[in-house]
Amino acid sequence: MKKATIILALCAILASSCSDFLGEQKPQGTLNNDQVKDARYVDKLVISAYAIWISAEDINSSFSMWNFDVRSDDAYKGGNGTSDGDVFHQLEVSQGILTTNWNISDMWQRLYNGISRVNTAIELLQQTDAANYPLKEQRLAEMKFLRAYGHFLLKRLYKYIPFVVDPSLTSEQYNNLSNRQYSNDEGWALIAKDLEEAYNVLPARQSEVGRPSKAAAAAFLAKVYLYKAYRQDNENSNEVTSISTEDLQKVVQYTAPDIYAAGGFALETDFHNNFRPEPQYENGAESIWAMQYSMNDGTTYGNLNWSYGLIVPNIPGVTDGGCDFYKPSQNLVNAYRTDNAGLPRIDDFNKADYDKSRDYADPRLFLTVGMPGLPYEFNRDFMMDRSATWSRSNGLYGYYVTLKQNVDPKSGYLIKGSWWGTPMNRIVFRYADVLLERAEALAQLGGSHLQEALALVNQLRRRAKQSTAAISNYESQYGVRLNVGQYTGTYDQAQTLKIVKMERRLEMGMESERFFDLVRWGEAASVINKYYAEEANDCAIYNGAHFTANKNEYLPIPHAQVAASKGNYKQNIGDW
Repeated sequence: MKKATIILALCAILASSCSDFLGEQKPQGTLNNDQVKDARYVDKLVISAYAIWISAEDINSSFSMWNFDVRSDDAYKGGNGTSDGDVFHQLEVSQGILTTNWNISDMWQRLYNGISRVNTAIELLQQTDAANYPLKEQRLAEMKFLRAYGHFLLKRLYKYIPFVVDPSLTSEQYNNLSNRQYSNDEGWALIAKDLEEAYNVLPARQSEVGRPSKAAAAAFLAKVYLYKAYRQDNENSNEVTSISTEDLQKVVQYTAPDIYAAGGFALETDFHNNFRPEPQYENGAESIWAMQYSMNDGTTYGNLNWSYGLIVPNIPGVTDGGCDFYKPSQNLVNAYRTDNAGLPRIDDFNKADYDKSRDYADPRLFLTVGMPGLPYEFNRDFMMDRSATWSRSNGLYGYYVTLKQNVDPKSGYLIKGSWWGTPMNRIVFRYADVLLERAEALAQLGGSHLQEALALVNQLRRRAKQSTAAISNYESQYGVRLNVGQYTGTYDQAQTLKIVKMERRLEMGMESERFFDLVRWGEAASVINKYYAEEANDCAIYNGAHFTANKNEYLPIPHAQVAASKGNYKQNIGDW
């Protein structure tokens, strides 16, 4: 069984901490000169800073953001009904969301707890003598990467946030930070600054998995600059007012193939390999940076991923207690339909529901979505059907099940604790995402860049076509019809952008990117309201649903944070 090289187990913190409205208050401990010189203390705090990105999340506040992707057209909330996780139902239908909802405040606190832990390590590292600790600069770079990760997750959720980038702040300074000190663009720039400093120091390869490499920093920078490029700097609007050519060029810079080749990163030969729990598939060629989990490591349950504990279906006698959340939508399934040439039906994919006896489909559909009539997690002992086994809501949320986060219940990699956990890594940055970001930037730049953008899309489609090892008998035994074609000929900029955006949805489906992509593009209101209207005919949960532009793109700043901020926080727009 896998055992992570970096043991992301919670280590004792050397400095005490107090309650604070941001999360953990700035630790107020002290270290004597001997401790500062002792690498053991530094290493413990660094490991502790890594550990919190696993130990601080849980089933309701997963740092993968699956809980918040239920706002997109990719997924239904799932569970036993609308009252099961009612605050997430409110997010799903964009109605009744309150600033006092526990899930909104909980995620804020958990993420700032992570940043606080990282800053504690940074402060000690800055005091440490490099002569006694040769890894000082590299560890500082790693911590800046983690701090950027925390701020990035927060910014995508809440837009205007306080940035805690000075680890030596006094308590008074810490408690007087403003969430409007920086404009939206300046906030992205601040995250990029941490990452650029990390990029300049980190090695091309890390000897220990789990530590970010230069390629990981580059992949992260590309993502940040792509978000930054779509300017939303009007404080009275969340609309995209312009697209920055300079930022797009930064995306192209940080997605240069040689950066990733130097680190040994490339596409997996089979798409499915990215979502397998067996040790030989983890930290593979496509996994640029991943959260490391383990089992059989000397602890009771191992360092398992519990954050997907609600996603497991409830198979009687096998996964009893599975809660069946985060279910793929019919809209997403329909998106995988292809035409006779094997190309996505971009403009009319949702005019009819996918029918395996009639429609061609992209193989990624069957590697992303478990469907009635097919084996769950490719195990014929678990044939899916339209029964309560595959829908705790008796069909309210449909009968599809996500495959990417789940594992075969008989594989030995599904462990029952308080919830269900697995040792399968969660890939944060994978190479396919880098290629898609490069394609998007090139398509936005237009002109001579359009052909390269299409070539990158075709590269992913070639990989999709050959990703059939797990479903090699699906055509002959289950009657599905696979067809993946290549884009040929010439397309204008508008068509190319539509192609790239569609390919992103197909490749990254159920990886919790979709909602944030729609907000970044400025398309959330139009796409999601169209989705609500189409779904309301068959799905009662969307009756009365409506996405309000210039409000529902971001969560409100939690009421508890605003109330405790001494007037330093300004609430997001939308009459919260």
